[in-house]
Amino acid sequence: MRLISVDLGDVRTGLAAGDDVLRIVQPLLVVEERDEHRRLERIAEEIERHGPDRIVVGLPLNMDGTEGPRATMSRAFGALLAERTGLPVDYQDERLTSFEADESLKGSGLTRKGKKRVQDAIAAATILEDWLGARPSD
Repeated sequence: MRLISVDLGDVRTGLAAGDDVLRIVQPLLVVEERDEHRRLERIAEEIERHGPDRIVVGLPLNMDGTEGPRATMSRAFGALLAERTGLPVDYQDERLTSFEADESLKGSGLTRKGKKRVQDAIAAATILEDWLGARPSD
């Protein structure tokens, strides 16, 4: 099954792609868009372009595991994506994925601006790796 993961942000949203058979994940791109409607459309277009079977949206839980306002926003966005694309949407705890993406970029030689361009896509890849890791391999 082909998968796309989404690391939703207010401006930058990272996308990553993967496969549950090969269990390979790769960062794709970062969509930069402040307008919520245009952001949804641009992300939906990218999702359709890559042709996944399922979408995984990062769920920003509080450190104690509870859901706050950001998690509610992510669930609402996931519901809009499901409606717009007709694809099933799963949610995956994304606590610390941005930190992990930051850590993976240390020593990359990229400028701060260069890191910002890819950090959210790397975080989306981490979300998808975690989602795959939580499921038994066939």
